[in-house]
Amino acid sequence: MSRYFSLLGAGLLAGLMLTHGPLLAADGADAVPTVQVRVLARASTYASEAVIEAVRQATVASQVQGRVLEAKVDAGARVRQGEVLMRIDTREADQAVAGAAANVAAAQARLGDARLSLERARSLKARNFVSAAALDQAQAAYDAALAQQKAAEAGRAQAAASRGFATVTSPLNGVVAQRLTEAGEMAQPGRPLLIVYEPGSLRAVADVPQARLADLAKAGMKARVEFPESGRWLDAASVVVLPAADPRTHTARVRVNLSAEVAGVVPGMAARVHFAVGEAPRIAVPAAAVLRRGELTGIYVADGKGGFSLRQLRLGNALDDGSVEVLAGLAGGESVALDPVRAGLARKAR
Repeated sequence: MSRYFSLLGAGLLAGLMLTHGPLLAADGADAVPTVQVRVLARASTYASEAVIEAVRQATVASQVQGRVLEAKVDAGARVRQGEVLMRIDTREADQAVAGAAANVAAAQARLGDARLSLERARSLKARNFVSAAALDQAQAAYDAALAQQKAAEAGRAQAAASRGFATVTSPLNGVVAQRLTEAGEMAQPGRPLLIVYEPGSLRAVADVPQARLADLAKAGMKARVEFPESGRWLDAASVVVLPAADPRTHTARVRVNLSAEVAGVVPGMAARVHFAVGEAPRIAVPAAAVLRRGELTGIYVADGKGGFSLRQLRLGNALDDGSVEVLAGLAGGESVALDPVRAGLARKAR
């Protein structure tokens, strides 16, 4: 773990000193637990919205025309490389092979006629019965027939090969993300059939302003990935900045590779990447100590006389250790209530 992000956890434990003063409610209830906050140097980060994508993903497309006879897998199925995913009717391919064979036969017949004409022209030219131009014309006709015969042979080989594509197999070990074609539909060459991805290699992709790239490089290209809906944080295995910027937005695409397969994380999910950009003095309080009432965000601060006063706060980003950064409204050295409900009751009882 980098020294930047270790400060997030270690700094909170060192900076939030539990007080043991008897802050009691007026009715004799148990003491309201408090914590003393200190200003400490913590990791400074830049947050950017991101999307999860698979490092290895393949869109399996049809290479032959025909009706889909069978779809053997559906979205969510785990497949192995070479496993049969779909079967396509080969009658269209069979007709193409038959037509290509007929073209080859016709081209061979034309080539035979052209060869005889060339041999006759050569014989007549040797006896000066025809001009050199007539011989050249016969040679050109033969060359054209030979080229047509080779093209017909290539077409027949391609048609025969396409017949083998009637069985669609998986190009990698992974999970079927989407099935884009159902049984009974017509497959066309190039039409996507399924999307398969490898779940063991995922990454978060974010667009970072070019002004921030120098800070990322100075901090050693370290980052963490947050999933705001679940409060989950994942370490980044590596950070790669693509060597080009978008000329319209002046942002560079950054790929944040995750360390390993993570349960519950799939391509397309929204995430937030926190890039380390240095250190800065900051204050953080436990998230449980924050009181949220409508548009009010505050915290109960101990007044030093056994009571509490409610103070409005301006909060920053949530940190991965369960605390929240305080941007304004709280100073270092002050003590705050860890249980805002009990602190509010104690305040009313005074």
